Amino acid sequence: MSRLVFQHQSQISSTVNLAKRWTTSLGFWGAGAGAAALLFLSVTPLVRREVLEKTPLLGLYYQDKTPASDKPF
Repeated sequence: MSRLVFQHQSQISSTVNLAKRWTTSLGFWGAGAGAAALLFLSVTPLVRREVLEKTPLLGLYYQDKTPASDKPF
């Protein structure tokens, strides 16, 4: 019969182990939530002007090329 041996684990090491397990999952969920927020807020002029136009790969797509004479406001 095998013997059961308990080993003491410090509070810091158990916290580090818990953080290691959750970091990847929380990173993926955070990136997905950020992408969804940018998708839903891309029609807002402030987000488009201050964030999306200044992003290196997306900047040309979101730039407003409408002449000033065709804008109603």
